[in-house]
Amino acid sequence: MSFTQHDPSRVIRAPRGTMLTAKSWATEAPLRMLMNNLDPEVAERPEDLVVYGGTGRAARSWEAYDAIIKTLTDLEEDETLLIQSGKPVGVFRTNKWAPRVLIANSNLVGDWATWPEFRKLEAEGLMMYGQMTAGSWIYIGTQGILQGTYETFAAIGAKRFGGTLANTLTLTGGCGGMGGAQPLAVTLNGGAVLIVDVSEERLRRRLGKRYLDDVELDLDAAIAKVTAAKSEGRGLSVGYVGNAAQVFPELLRRQQAGEVSFDIVTDQTSAHDPLSYLPVEYTLEQWDAEATADPEGFTKKAQASMARHVEAMVGFQDLGAEVFDYGNSIRDEARQGGYDRAFEFPGFVPAYIRPLFCEGLGPFRWVALSGDPEDIRVTDEALKELFPENEHLHRWLNAAQEHVEFEGLPARICWLGYGDRAKAGVLFNRLVAEGKVSAPIVIGRDHLDSGSVASPYRETESMKDGSDAIADWPLLNALTATSSGATWVSIHHGGGVGIGRSIHAGQVSLADGSELAAAKLEALLTNDPGMGVIRHVDAGYERAIEVAQERGVRIPMAQ
Repeated sequence: MSFTQHDPSRVIRAPRGTMLTAKSWATEAPLRMLMNNLDPEVAERPEDLVVYGGTGRAARSWEAYDAIIKTLTDLEEDETLLIQSGKPVGVFRTNKWAPRVLIANSNLVGDWATWPEFRKLEAEGLMMYGQMTAGSWIYIGTQGILQGTYETFAAIGAKRFGGTLANTLTLTGGCGGMGGAQPLAVTLNGGAVLIVDVSEERLRRRLGKRYLDDVELDLDAAIAKVTAAKSEGRGLSVGYVGNAAQVFPELLRRQQAGEVSFDIVTDQTSAHDPLSYLPVEYTLEQWDAEATADPEGFTKKAQASMARHVEAMVGFQDLGAEVFDYGNSIRDEARQGGYDRAFEFPGFVPAYIRPLFCEGLGPFRWVALSGDPEDIRVTDEALKELFPENEHLHRWLNAAQEHVEFEGLPARICWLGYGDRAKAGVLFNRLVAEGKVSAPIVIGRDHLDSGSVASPYRETESMKDGSDAIADWPLLNALTATSSGATWVSIHHGGGVGIGRSIHAGQVSLADGSELAAAKLEALLTNDPGMGVIRHVDAGYERAIEVAQERGVRIPMAQ
């Protein structure tokens, strides 16, 4: 079997409309979502099967992709397809409540969980890197992380700047599939932002989708634009083409000289994988060849560049800026690159998001399998009617309707907590049953959720009880989703922060209007966020304990 990845002749686009290409919507849904992950509007390098995050793939090879599609086309409603790191390895007869697909990506035994070992196995055609939602077929383009990013910057505004980012200036790096949400998230909160990326093409892609307002090749001009916007209280995002490891230190020098003033500093370059971070020694054109020729030497150079990058971030913090790690493991890479102050600024979860996790709040995303944007408009309005008192949700949905362009199949995301996710899922199923939307809806989430991850440099950093690295929780989360009626379930290793640093689980469900779907959605969308509540109760968070008591979450050893 050949594991050649690159095939520029393959252009994938998910079917639209109500005509099935598989035997049921339960198998049509994962088929369309896998294809949607590789839509050129969605994926960063679809010709290489790469969806986002440097090397996060939807399938291990084109041969494996074709076999997955063929199997899903023929799969029965009581059968389950098993995927091992992007390769279909078996089909078993199970039952209608069981998932149609079970996925495990990138998982390695502890002592072997290193980038060199993973790359060796990947080169031998035995594994692939699934990231979070690339290899679990629920990536929805940059919108997928947009509200989480919006929530983070809103929390910064509430914590530090009087509830808004107006008259503030943010500096960040990385404008790919994840980082590309940052400029719009900042401007939706009223702030100005300068975002640095080595790729002009990536910046212009975000410009074309209105996630970014402007692209500059001249640093002085870029600074002038964002500084003017800050002083005028205008939201404005400007992308600058450059290497953050060089640009951040230069901007720190200018701030020390009084030429510019950044209030917030973060980063979302692909630092989790050193081969996906460009060292200052190389040009964009040299990148792939140098990383392939000498992975170990390239890694050391990348880590040294990250050390310079993070040193500048700490320098901004020393000057009074709000500085945080945005979950790409850049602090640990900088530490390995020789910078001993790398962990002096916090990760975004303990700094801003953990109180939301204590309530089971997290990313709730849905996709119109019809391909019709009207179906998303109908669901948006239905959610506003379902939660009339939730002004924050209404503001978000209104902003998304105005500013977010769909990439691939029309989709939406919002953050909902324990209890509310189940209500929303049942509502969507009723909309399908009543014909108010034209085809079934897929409901999923990011793996970045309140009870689905063990990631000591991100979601579980600085847990109150010191349980940061305990990976039982995502495994229990996946088992719970499997037994609660999810349509497909995934367990991954390394997403977001890199090999050796995380275990995480994902689930996706189908609202097809049936009574069976309603029962599954009620169970799954209650139990899945419930994992976040019990995980934080177990760690001793008072708010989680209150939520469990208020909403009837049963915890055997609760005081």
